[in-house]
Amino acid sequence: MNRIIFCGRIGARAPQTQKKALSWLASFNLSRSVHSIPFASVDVEEISGSQPAEVLNLVQGKWKGSSSWNTILDPLNGEPFIKVAEVDETGIQPFVESLSKCPKHGLHNPFKAPERYLLYGDISVKAAHLLSLPKVSDFFTRLIQRVAPKSYKQALGEVYVIQKFLENFSGDQVRFLARSFSVPGNYLGQQSHGFRWPYGPVAIITPFNFPLEIPVLQLMGALYMGNKPILKVNSKVSIVMEQMMRLLHYCGLPVDDVDFINSDGKTMNKILLEANPRMTLFTGSSRVADKLAVDLKGRIRLEDAGFDWKILGPDVQEEDYVAWVCDQDAYACSGQKCSAQSILFMHENWSRTSLISKIKDLAGRRKLEDLTIGPVLTFTTEAMLEHIHKLLQIPGSKLLFGGEPLKSHSIPPIYGALKPTAVYVPLEEILKDNTYELVTREIFGPFQIITDYKTKQLPMVLDALERMHAHLTAAVEVIGQSVNGTTYAGLRARTTGAPQNHWFGPAGDPRGAGIGTPEAIKLVWSCHREIIYDFGPMPRHWEIPPST
Repeated sequence: MNRIIFCGRIGARAPQTQKKALSWLASFNLSRSVHSIPFASVDVEEISGSQPAEVLNLVQGKWKGSSSWNTILDPLNGEPFIKVAEVDETGIQPFVESLSKCPKHGLHNPFKAPERYLLYGDISVKAAHLLSLPKVSDFFTRLIQRVAPKSYKQALGEVYVIQKFLENFSGDQVRFLARSFSVPGNYLGQQSHGFRWPYGPVAIITPFNFPLEIPVLQLMGALYMGNKPILKVNSKVSIVMEQMMRLLHYCGLPVDDVDFINSDGKTMNKILLEANPRMTLFTGSSRVADKLAVDLKGRIRLEDAGFDWKILGPDVQEEDYVAWVCDQDAYACSGQKCSAQSILFMHENWSRTSLISKIKDLAGRRKLEDLTIGPVLTFTTEAMLEHIHKLLQIPGSKLLFGGEPLKSHSIPPIYGALKPTAVYVPLEEILKDNTYELVTREIFGPFQIITDYKTKQLPMVLDALERMHAHLTAAVEVIGQSVNGTTYAGLRARTTGAPQNHWFGPAGDPRGAGIGTPEAIKLVWSCHREIIYDFGPMPRHWEIPPST
């Protein structure tokens, strides 16, 4: 199907473009026949301590190394298997200069180089086609698994979402993002027009947990609207996006449209202060987000922490399905999703069922061998066990299941290895001032809080939600009295698994970012510009009026 669509677009082009596109497709088909991926600079299965991969930086159209290399340990066995060329504070000038060369009106806009909207539609066509090929899809899926261990299906989900996203913005869909509108003026010859305008130089900072999905969706959105981004991905997983950049170049992305940097947070902060990008997209912790908001004087969009919740109402039905969704929401990707289920409020009617035991059984199926449970990259085992111990000091709390380290593994101690865990805390105790912060601390791992409530206690549940500072995702039956940006409602409601076909992002914060949809792209990566045409004609016998 993808090949037919691709050839159809080729047929609509001028002969020279058609010839180039057919040559591009033929070259890739040839490369498939000799079992190679032409854009790739690594062999996923060969990366090891004895054959470490290298990750480079891209600046001003050239791939470059660095004087210092950060060695990344294999999260499954501790081998030093990737060397990342990290830029320190003495090496930032080329990146600062590159961003500074981009004007505030961007690389393209509705009045400048509009053919670039078509270019990015073509790039999207080609990239979507490549990602639909099993060999390429498997390459990225396995590469994700190597650096952010999750099940094959979960990793493949990232690749699938990106492929569909690129299909969505193929052809003319990129220029449709820049659609303008007009309003009649007060007289003949006057009209006001609203345009979507790029910011020009921008920055994108993304975390480790979705090494491909988050950076690709935000990067392409920034490029579609005419911006020049500098992209920084967490160094633990940046090899994935480095390979994706090579794929995009292979598909026609101009090499100097994007700079790609590996660095620590301090160095990146210095780049932001010196290069002064007009807008920065940050996905990560609330602490860093708040610091950047001050440093960048508010020129920022955020998708920060998510202590995400689910409310089960009084109607008990489809118990097996609800248990499965709760297990997926809390423990898929070892709980390392910003949308992971952090707390479950269940009506007392559910407490009388076997829901908890079913969630426990489902969590017990998860094993390291297929990565349905795996390393936690931002919390050590000791830190998670200490948090559980503190929670169990709360009156009435109890360990429902888990609470133990994984066994028989070689995960290095800098990472966490915990069995899927749930701790029960009474609702009355959660709301106490001396325990609320502890209970609602986000643990980015296979961990959740479970509590229950009576019908008359629903206001207490809503009070607990109102006091939370992060409002990313939720599964809820009380929509009118909640605020989370991506909210699932109804029997099949979940907190995770956002596809490419709906908005994903927080609400209740003017800095909040979105991802994946036309509305999200326009909100995050463009601003409104109003142009008023006022050509006359002049009124007959016009005279200069008195001063006002």
